[in-house]
Amino acid sequence: MNQLLKFTNFVSKTFAIWVVVFAFIAAQFPETFKQFVPWIPYLLGIVMLGMGLTLSFKDFAEVSKNPKGVIIGVVAQFVIMPSIAFLLVNLFQLPPDLAIGVILVGACPGGTSSNVMTYLARGNTALSVACTTISTLLAPILTPAVFYLFASQWLDINAGAMFISVLQMVLLPIFIGLVIRSIFKQRIDQFSQTMPLVSVVAIVLIVTAVVAVSKDRIIESGLLVFFIVVLHNGLGYTLGYLVAKAFKLPLADNKAIAIEVGMQNSGLGAALAALHFKANPLIAVPSAVFSFWHNISGPILAMIFSAMKEKKSDK
Repeated sequence: MNQLLKFTNFVSKTFAIWVVVFAFIAAQFPETFKQFVPWIPYLLGIVMLGMGLTLSFKDFAEVSKNPKGVIIGVVAQFVIMPSIAFLLVNLFQLPPDLAIGVILVGACPGGTSSNVMTYLARGNTALSVACTTISTLLAPILTPAVFYLFASQWLDINAGAMFISVLQMVLLPIFIGLVIRSIFKQRIDQFSQTMPLVSVVAIVLIVTAVVAVSKDRIIESGLLVFFIVVLHNGLGYTLGYLVAKAFKLPLADNKAIAIEVGMQNSGLGAALAALHFKANPLIAVPSAVFSFWHNISGPILAMIFSAMKEKKSDK
């Protein structure tokens, strides 16, 4: 078991590398990886089940302990990221498919990897977990609503169908995982420690499926998409931090909210794109690129934030 846990930690820390490696392989052998496209919603469900298995009802206590921080973090998540996405796609006059894809990933809740990055940054990890959990639980309502608000000018959006999809792919697996953990308690602890490995495999397969389907379009617009994603992610970190600071939250909370806002559940974006916009595979590309990039930028920011705390403590 110890060897498996070590391997899990190694794979989790080198997540971005595996995304790049397998995305490259998928580009070379697209027919092999296209078979995973129908499985994208189920793969995301596995990721969310893993999240549920790591949660307990005690994690929700942070909401009552630090309601101000949680409210600011969740509101910032669903206001800042889609707003930045909308401004960027209009500023750079992106083609409709790319514009929709950027807004879609912007409308998603925070990613679970934000919790690990917050811990490494010496931020308020409990606040990060609470924000991720609450934003994810609100995603069935807020993700379709926000996406409709910002992207309906480019295409007809069935917000009701998207609500059902997010409910099935996100909320239901989390609830099942939470119930399993509450019933089996300590017995599930060791098993849940290996779930990051399963999550990495699932997200890598989602990314490879997206790359396989839209290889040619990615090549056409690769640099532009990458540039937009880097800007989107970086501005999310920056504005998340500044908003938290403006509300006079402690430094540890500022770090948590900055990371929470900047890191998206890009797997959900890719799954929704694959499920609802099959005729426009390019819509899933920004989510795939975001999945790769925020796992590079996150550790870099965590290192910078960690140093900031050290400087504070020296005074």
